[in-house]
Amino acid sequence: MKQKLFWPALSCYLKEKLRYLCLMAACGLLFAAVFSLYRLQVEAVLYACALCAALLLVCGAVDFYRYYHRHLALVSLLAQLPYGTEQLPVSRDLISRDYQALIGRLHHLLLQAETHAASERQEQVDYYSLWVHQIKTPIAAMHLLLQAQPDTPATKALAAELFKIEQYAELVLSYLRLGRDASDYLLTTCSLKDLVHQAVRKYAPLFIRQKLSLQLGALDISVLTDEKWLVLVIEQLLSNAVKYTPSGQISIAVQNGDELVIADTGIGIDPADLPRICEKGYTGHSGRLYKRSTGLGLYLCRRILDSLGHTMRIESSPGAGTRVILGLGRPPLEVE
Repeated sequence: MKQKLFWPALSCYLKEKLRYLCLMAACGLLFAAVFSLYRLQVEAVLYACALCAALLLVCGAVDFYRYYHRHLALVSLLAQLPYGTEQLPVSRDLISRDYQALIGRLHHLLLQAETHAASERQEQVDYYSLWVHQIKTPIAAMHLLLQAQPDTPATKALAAELFKIEQYAELVLSYLRLGRDASDYLLTTCSLKDLVHQAVRKYAPLFIRQKLSLQLGALDISVLTDEKWLVLVIEQLLSNAVKYTPSGQISIAVQNGDELVIADTGIGIDPADLPRICEKGYTGHSGRLYKRSTGLGLYLCRRILDSLGHTMRIESSPGAGTRVILGLGRPPLEVE
């Protein structure tokens, strides 16, 4: 690293000192002209110039040494951001001290802004966490009330809508948890079949209500993942599949040994929306047309899968359904 930085530093140093070198050269020429007017010996002039050049070279070498080491210190700090102002190199001139004072002030303002943002974020998390836990009470009460009613099409429709409300509340809680420390993740070897069955059992009432057929392929593989978060991803993908598949079927299978494919025969996704479909808040053409999208589901899935070391890609076209492929493999861990 030091060798790569040396020559650029030397070039910058010479450019910065160029006007001083030109001034010294002009002074040397002036002295030479004065000496020539007084008809002094050339050897004396050359001797004086050689002494001045030697002194200039020594002073320049010492000055460049300090300049270069300050440059290395700043590059090292840049690689270790964020840092405190107490780690900056010692200032040797007034302008450098002014710059360091300016950096110190900006650093102080940055810390204040970060503290304020963290406080507001925590207040927001606390409020919505409380809201989700409180909303669960009336949801549970409504479930009990519906169970006490006769099994009619109206009660079935209400139960389906209540299930959606419950899922949206869980989505809010998962979104809040996602911004927290990664310590919430617990990687274990899980049976993919068990994870898929958990999600399918939860959404079985919606499959039955919309008369959608479900095809489960071979799922007998194990994956290293976090059970809770991967089940959440599968549930969200099933929710999307049910939401945008008025009729037909949904299939879940494994391909290429470690890829989980969730496919539906629904309305599909416009090709122009595919590059941005996982962006936060982006609803796309289908979401705006059917007014059913929040723009958070796939964004949440992408964030979770990135944290777990998995991948996701989406293949779709209007009227031809959608295929979501989850890459659940991961490179072998190496012990250092």
